Amino acid sequence: MSVTRNLAIVLFDDAEVLDFCGPFEVFSVASHQSDPPAFDVFTVAEKPGPVIARNGLSVNADHTLDTCPKPDLLLVPGGLGTRTEMNNALLIDWIKQTADAAELVLSVCTGALLLGKAGLLDGLDVTTHHVAYDLLREIVPSGTIHEDRRFVDNGKIITSAGIAAGIDMSLHVVERLLGEEAAAATARQMEYPWKQSV
Repeated sequence: MSVTRNLAIVLFDDAEVLDFCGPFEVFSVASHQSDPPAFDVFTVAEKPGPVIARNGLSVNADHTLDTCPKPDLLLVPGGLGTRTEMNNALLIDWIKQTADAAELVLSVCTGALLLGKAGLLDGLDVTTHHVAYDLLREIVPSGTIHEDRRFVDNGKIITSAGIAAGIDMSLHVVERLLGEEAAAATARQMEYPWKQSV
């Protein structure tokens, strides 16, 4: 029997636009492949009001940290804003608590820095944007960074490399949860040249 999974995408100022919009598109399109929809995709931010993403894009999140429905899947994007949010104890604690109860936890680009700060990447194989390899090594010294991978699947925790790699990771998750046919149909609808490789 099909179930609809709640998929929360975290937003914060100076988040990289494609980091969250790419996966938003993948999971939304994939939802049209099933009845009931496979995913209820929504965004969440620390507080109400506009979030100013990278290059000035203004976005209003669906929920705040306090009102967010329980996510089955949690996705954390990257961008220069992660350098500030790494020190945001409220957000880091929310990510940690939410991740504990989630089925899957995903990061795109430097979103891995926030997962690392939350203690979720210790001892894992991970990746991130190429400019942040050294910073991620500082935050997660016990992790193994794969500089040659578009994404790294640890089971519950999946990290992806920079920006557009989040689309590949999201299609991989669709394939894991819904099957290869659903992932291929999603990629076709998006006219995205998806290659099933890590």
